Amino acid sequence: MKSRRHKMIREIIEQKNIETQYQLTRELIKHGLSVTQATISRDIKELGLVKVASGDNSFRYGFSPGLTTVNTLDRAKRMLRDNLLRVDLCRGFIVLKTLPGTAQGVGFCIDGLGWKEICGCIAGDDTILVIAAEEAEPAELADRLREMMV
Repeated sequence: MKSRRHKMIREIIEQKNIETQYQLTRELIKHGLSVTQATISRDIKELGLVKVASGDNSFRYGFSPGLTTVNTLDRAKRMLRDNLLRVDLCRGFIVLKTLPGTAQGVGFCIDGLGWKEICGCIAGDDTILVIAAEEAEPAELADRLREMMV
């Protein structure tokens, strides 16, 4: 039952803009699945769904770009273009400002690129600290991230 529900959730998320757990619950019920909000909440966590920008200052459920290896660079560019507001340098660290609620998804996506110049990212709600590797030049890395925003 769970695998059938997860498959159905994936299909719904890919086909429709689902903004709330309530909308997702209604869609599953339309497809003959009886679910509770608590079940949906667990499924969202297990499937790794995140809120992604969908235009007009709204967000919908989607898959974190870092979870797939298909078109990782293209997905990262899209994620940065849609959610990244600013790239700053501060004492050798790279600080990224994102739309509220999107920093963790963007950070996960950047980590998923596997760039040897990046040790890792620490993300909050709308801010990401990118830690450059010792041999990397933070200013060049910041420029590279800015280029992905365009």
